[in-house]
Amino acid sequence: MLDLLREHGRVSSSDLAARFGVSEDSIRRDLRELASRGLCKRVYGGAVRTTSEALRFDQRIQHEAPDKAGLAWGVCALLQPGSTVFLDAGTTNLAVAQRLPEHADLTIVTNSPQIAIAAGERGGVQVQLIGGVFSPGAGGVRGAEALSQLQRLRLDVCLPGACALDPLTGVWATDAEEAALKRAMVAISSRVIVVASPEKLGTEGSYHVAAPSEVDDLVIAAGTAQAHLQAFADAGIRVHELTR
Repeated sequence: MLDLLREHGRVSSSDLAARFGVSEDSIRRDLRELASRGLCKRVYGGAVRTTSEALRFDQRIQHEAPDKAGLAWGVCALLQPGSTVFLDAGTTNLAVAQRLPEHADLTIVTNSPQIAIAAGERGGVQVQLIGGVFSPGAGGVRGAEALSQLQRLRLDVCLPGACALDPLTGVWATDAEEAALKRAMVAISSRVIVVASPEKLGTEGSYHVAAPSEVDDLVIAAGTAQAHLQAFADAGIRVHELTR
């Protein structure tokens, strides 16, 4: 069952029962046991993979840096000149800020001081920094003040950081205040682009951010399992798999 969870991200009790020739009650007991050990998360009708424990922002900057660079180039190819873009706090979005095309007449709005600095160093890019309570571990600001400032804006594009992403339930976060800010940026944006590493696919967090219908584009690394790619495409999301 764990192998199937790793491959597909989500399993159903009825399918597992048919596959292994046992009762659904037996499958549900096994899933409860796996969930109690932190190896999956129970959902209606089955289970999904759990998200891995989040590292601090400064620890994540060097984690899989080459992969993040590739994802960043994939995002930059989707940005249209003259757009106002919100880059949510996160190390992949920091990589995007460092690679923004020069003289593209972009306005970058962000809740991350590090992203603001990186974007400000790019020629022809204007930067607006959202204020609020700074969280060093997350690398950005959050709270009521940040939310209030964000709700007064209108954005062409936003890139909400995704702690987990499931084709049936959408984007998830692991912190309530961060989730509230992410929901607000999705609500005021004409286009939502999600960037996700393969281990986040088919997983759920504790706080819901956006339904699959609210996500327009998914940028994902090359070599992602075909089952994941097809599931997100079936959900109506434009999937951009990077080439090797």
